Formats: sequence, structure tokens, C-alpha cells
Amino acid sequence: MPDTTPAQQLAHIAKAMRDIDFAMLNTHAEGGAIGGRPMSNNREVDYDGDSYYFTWEDCRMVDDIKRDPKVGLSLQGNTSLFGKPGIFIAVEGTADIVRDKAQFAKHWSKDLERWFEQGIDTEGLVMLHVRATRVAYWDGEDEGDFVVG
Repeated sequence: MPDTTPAQQLAHIAKAMRDIDFAMLNTHAEGGAIGGRPMSNNREVDYDGDSYYFTWEDCRMVDDIKRDPKVGLSLQGNTSLFGKPGIFIAVEGTADIVRDKAQFAKHWSKDLERWFEQGIDTEGLVMLHVRATRVAYWDGEDEGDFVVG
């Protein structure tokens, strides 16, 4: 998207992310490896540079984030009807581990009960708040790379 501002590029990304169900959340694992896990993107959010993902406190991903909060997100949109590749999005950011049920409720979707049967009261539940610092995307012939914030 030549000659566009970061805000316009972020709006383009936000629209595309509504059609993407899962993201790969990458962390810095112990020993320098990169660990990647699929996380529900919820598709019901208006992306503004912040992403929210629910998980278990006692998982390796949370341990990785405690050691190093720098994370990456990778998303890929569907191929169009005409064979054009979908959008590819790479997000660099910082993750915080949230344990506040009031914050859970703000970002909860009923579909999450598939994994967390007691909803926001599920024992051991935490929410990851990923704040984007940089976003790159490729969408057919358009591409962009911008700093968020």
C-alpha cells in the first residue's frame, strides 16, 4: 500500500485479521530455540495492535514469556476465489500475562469454552496480552512494514 500511513496500514491489517481464525504465537524457548503454538485469533476483535489469547498458566509457552516477553505472531489469510494468495502477516511484540478475571471478561468469546469449560472461572486460566511493536505484511502485490504506536 504505497503512500499510506501506519494508521491506514493497521486498518488494512485489522480488516484482514477478522477472517483469520488462528495465529501462530512464537516465543523464545529455553536454550535459544523458537517455540510456536497455534492460538485462536477469535475473529471478533477490531485489531489495534493488541491481541489477546487465553491459555493455561502452567504451560511451557507461559514459562517462555516469563523468561523473555518478546514474541512473534504469524497469520495467513485464505487464498481468494481467483487463486490470489491470501495476506501474510508477521507481528513482533511484547506479551504480558494477565490474571485479572475482569480483563478476561472483556475479551472472552463463548467459543473459548471448547477449551476452558468453566469460562473465565476455569482454574489455571491466564490471558496473554500481546502489544505489537512492529508489523509486516504481504498481500498479493502490496506489502508494508511499520512500527506500531
